[in-house]
Amino acid sequence: MADKVKFTLEYEIKCSPKILYSFISEPNGLSQWFADDVFIKDHVYTFVWDDGEEQKAKMLSSKESKSVKFAWIDDEPYTFFELEIMKDELTNDVALVITDFALQENLKDRQLIWNIQIENLLSVIGA
Repeated sequence: MADKVKFTLEYEIKCSPKILYSFISEPNGLSQWFADDVFIKDHVYTFVWDDGEEQKAKMLSSKESKSVKFAWIDDEPYTFFELEIMKDELTNDVALVITDFALQENLKDRQLIWNIQIENLLSVIGA
């Protein structure tokens, strides 16, 4: 099995860290931009898309108004994806930093998917 490559993307988000955190950590927030529906039970998030696809991820860590880290349950080898809120103390600019993994041959597609997802997030937030 080929190894996955770790990559990081950064997006400027014109939103307070507290509001942004609700969009990246709560089922209601995630269902507005990341998946069509999101359910949670015992720290396991079930993401459902319109095409009927369903994936489960365990929340590994959560820091209020800072970050969330998930691991896809059926993903081997073990990898995670993390959504981290960064705030520049001088300018008060807020950025969302995404850390994810993909096979080298799928890297550009995975980055494109994140770009589209973040466009959805910006639209929902109104940023």
